[in-house]
This record gives sequence, C-alpha cells and structure tokens, in this order.
Amino acid sequence: MQCASTIVVLQEAGLARLDEASRARARVIVQSATALVVARRPGDADFIAVGHLRDEKDPETLMKAARLLAASTSASPTIAHVGAALDARLAEAARAAMAECPAYRWLGALPHAAARRAMARARALVHMSRMEGGANVVIEAVRSRVPVLASRIDGNVGLLGAGYDGYFAVGDAAALAALMRRFAGEAAFAEHLRAQCVAREPLFRPAAERRAVRTLVADLVAPRSSVR
Repeated sequence: MQCASTIVVLQEAGLARLDEASRARARVIVQSATALVVARRPGDADFIAVGHLRDEKDPETLMKAARLLAASTSASPTIAHVGAALDARLAEAARAAMAECPAYRWLGALPHAAARRAMARARALVHMSRMEGGANVVIEAVRSRVPVLASRIDGNVGLLGAGYDGYFAVGDAAALAALMRRFAGEAAFAEHLRAQCVAREPLFRPAAERRAVRTLVADLVAPRSSVR
C-alpha cells in the first residue's frame, strides 16, 4: 500500500480503515451486478441467506434466530440457507436446526444462477457476516429489489449506508429474530427497507462501475502521457 499510487476500496466505510496518507491516494469503486427481478412462487422462502458455512459468515446466528422465531410464534417465517459446508461442525449445526425448526431449510451449495434466482424470489436477504470487504450478495439482492437484513459491520454499512434501518448487532441472534419478526409482520417497515435499498440501487449498476474503472485508468495513464 505504501508503494501504490492509487488504492481502491470496495465501499465507503473502507476509507476509514486507511491511515491518512493512504486515504489521500484512495478512491471507492463499488462492485456491480446485473438486475434480476422475478415474481415469487408458492413455497418460496420469506428470508434467504446466501453464503458458505464458515465462521466469517456467522451461520449459527441465523440458526439461533430460527429457533427463537419457532419458539415465539406458531407460524414462523420460512428461511432458506444456501451455501456449501466448509466446516463439518457447522454442517451438523445446520442439520440440527432443520430438525428442530421446520421453517429453516439448509439447501447446501447451489450454482450461482440458481442461488441468484432463489434470492430474487425471497422477501428479504439475511446477511450475518462478521467481516466483509463488500459482499456481492448484498449488491445482487439490492439489484433484485430484495431488502437486506444485515449485520452492522463496515462492509455492509459501506454498501447500504449509515442511515439504513435494517441492521442488527453482529452475533446477536435475538436482535436478528426481532428484526425478522418485524419485517414479516409490519408491511410498512418492510416497504421502508425496500425503499431505502431502491435508493442505493443506482450505485450498483454495471454502468456506474465501468465509469469508475475507466476514470481510474485515465487518471493512472495521464501523468505518463504528460511526460512525452
């Protein structure tokens, strides 16, 4: 980083992680995704989480939230969990959660296109990560007009904005369950989060990323041209 003439971070909050000298040479280029909007079908999950079962993605917080929802209401919202088991212990935890909570389904790994379609048909994405640089799955959800319930970490806040109202504390299953319960039960709140995501959606369009990358390249080349 000390040798780089320019530093690129994937979302706004990444700038705060840099020292002052590095920040002066840094710019934000947000990654993009194509739009995919599809109609829900009978049996589609209310909530979906997309991420391999590993500690950084904190899958157990979702499983604990599923148990809390099952214990608090007779009609729990349905939860689909997509991702390969990269940790045998977490695979066992997912199987145990399915056995205890019929509304929770661990689907294992899916091809990207299938996962994307499943996410586009859900009412909301749940993103529980402990750490992220700037998750593509959050960007894909917003481009599919799917609101996000996200852990309050820099990687999520930098994408969704500091004023977004769909955050919960990292690892707080009770807070996540309460947020899911509110989203499922309060149509006005669900629409509010959807509107907040729609406002962020232009940031994640491919055209915006192309412009940013082209500007970066032009700025890198310009000093060399002036020397000729």
